[in-house]
Amino acid sequence: MSEPSWASGPLAAFDLETTGTDVERDRIVTAALVVLDHPGAVPRTRGWLLDPGVAIPEGASAIHGISTEQARAQGAPAAAGVAEITAAVAGVLATCTPLVIMNAPYDLSLLDRECRRHGVTPLSARLGGAPSPVIDPLVLDKNLDRYRKGKRNLQALCAHYGVPLERAHEAGADALAAAGVARRLGELFPSAAAFSPAELHELQVRAAAEQAAAFESYLRRTADPRAVVAPGWPVIPFAAAS
Repeated sequence: MSEPSWASGPLAAFDLETTGTDVERDRIVTAALVVLDHPGAVPRTRGWLLDPGVAIPEGASAIHGISTEQARAQGAPAAAGVAEITAAVAGVLATCTPLVIMNAPYDLSLLDRECRRHGVTPLSARLGGAPSPVIDPLVLDKNLDRYRKGKRNLQALCAHYGVPLERAHEAGADALAAAGVARRLGELFPSAAAFSPAELHELQVRAAAEQAAAFESYLRRTADPRAVVAPGWPVIPFAAAS
């Protein structure tokens, strides 16, 4: 008898809302870790609000709804919050539960840099290597349905695959929706569902590298001949000089 597919088993999902889009310099504002024991299970969600220690730009506040004043008044100190978030994510991955993260290099790289900024042991050091197994609906969707036109952000994937997303850019809602997209990909693409979580992780490492190279080539042809797309999935390697 074959092993049950990851698509019908336990999944966890993780999402950050932040001060901006630069993984080297921006800070965590909110985070959520959602655990689903099986399809249709009531999600168990743990959430965090942090005081990032810097002003939250108005553009970022307009997206996730958290102001500088709210974060300062209600948020946990950044160092303590980053430590809690990292320990929680490490705890899930230590059980070998697949962790769904939409555009994983963004969230995991920013979390890594926050750890280093605040003297917290990074996730990779806790786990003895890159976080695994990770399921990234963005990378997986591009690999499984590579010629489909249109946007592939979380809202677009939810619309395409019929997954509810009620409060976009709220970390818990985004994490839950990403998990839903991952399950739908497993249901619709049996070839992906047949992989073990470890095999699926390695497939995404290769697919993400191919996608990054193709995007860099496109940018160099159409926009900037010196464009560079940072490699690395699910974490962009840390460069001490950054």
